[in-house]
Amino acid sequence: MTRPAGVQAPVGTHDVLAPDSARWQWLLGTFADWAARYDFGLIISPMFEDLAVFHRGIGEASEMANKEMYVFEDRGGRRLGLRPEGTASVVRAFVQHHPALPFKAWYATPAFRYERPQKGRYRQHHQIGVEALGTDDPAMDVEVISLAWRFYEALGLKRVRLLINSMGHAGCRGDYLELLSEHLGAHEASLCEEHRPTWARNPLRVLDCKRQDCVEVTAGGPMLIDHLCHECATHFAAVREGLSSMGIASELSPRLVRGFDYYTRTTFEFVSEVLESAQNAIGGGGRYDNLVEQLGGDPVGGIGFGSGIERLLLVLEAEAVALPGIQPELFVVDTCPVDASSALIDELRRAGLRVARAYDARSMKAQMKAADRSGARLALLIGPRELAAGEVTMRDLRGEEGAGAQVSLARAEVLAHVLERLKKRP
Repeated sequence: MTRPAGVQAPVGTHDVLAPDSARWQWLLGTFADWAARYDFGLIISPMFEDLAVFHRGIGEASEMANKEMYVFEDRGGRRLGLRPEGTASVVRAFVQHHPALPFKAWYATPAFRYERPQKGRYRQHHQIGVEALGTDDPAMDVEVISLAWRFYEALGLKRVRLLINSMGHAGCRGDYLELLSEHLGAHEASLCEEHRPTWARNPLRVLDCKRQDCVEVTAGGPMLIDHLCHECATHFAAVREGLSSMGIASELSPRLVRGFDYYTRTTFEFVSEVLESAQNAIGGGGRYDNLVEQLGGDPVGGIGFGSGIERLLLVLEAEAVALPGIQPELFVVDTCPVDASSALIDELRRAGLRVARAYDARSMKAQMKAADRSGARLALLIGPRELAAGEVTMRDLRGEEGAGAQVSLARAEVLAHVLERLKKRP
């Protein structure tokens, strides 16, 4: 009989299985811990939204909206889009539910972009991030940026730099755009092939271009940081001073405009020195003081950041950070003709221990091989002799007393001895 061909994950997606998924658990747990320290609460929102949410958020004319978003029509004829980034959905939920201010939320979510897959960049990737809504205070900018910085520190990253800029507000940015447009128009022939015919639609996109042609043209032109109004300049100075007071160094990056139309004032990006410069961003964000109003809410300020999990794991690997595994602490070997270990395993697990076992009445040799492969520190052996005597044999698989050292314990004493050996409190 011929087997049908196996199905595979779609192009640009990937599966994460144990033990690799243990790294994801650790990274997500670390982020959740730091978000809680900063008083951010978890938000869970739909993976897809009415298309208008993303069009108003990221810009209907943006490259992402036109080329990268997954758009579909449901059975009711509604036009929907899969989430390409985290912010717009959080802001939509804020507008819909009217939570108390300031609203501080963190998320972990898949995001979808139809683009060429490459290492660390998938069509379905995964983001973690925070959003803070309801205040214009530069202290909130400092808090959001410092949360990201402390999170990266907690992961063990050493070679990360913080780039920062201000995009001003509608007033000072409007005046600047006139100057930038005049400069780009005078040097249109020198722009790269992509921006030569498109620069007039959104001149700021040229600043974000990494091609040498555009870099050389914009390097000789005006920079927004030199044309901020007094209010925006004061706000930006307060952000940088706040970060400095915490010992967080920031580098002024006048070309940093990020990729979305909704950013105002503070924009920032974290870059890794161990990745290629064209793809070295590991996270970033900024202030978006008009986005809530664009999605139908009252005009309140907001700021947030996002970071890709796959990209972070690449950087951790490149920096040779020792990533923890979540292996069992105990492996129970049961060679009795009847199940003699389930009650003991349940007791150990209820005490907070990670316990693995073998199944299908495998031989002692096979179970001990499985115990060694599991990475467990201790093996608990229950055979016919131990069962008859009401005992359990505890064997040290790789501990300080040497692999193979073992002791017989009364069944009632097993938990206390295991906790003592693993130096855990009952």
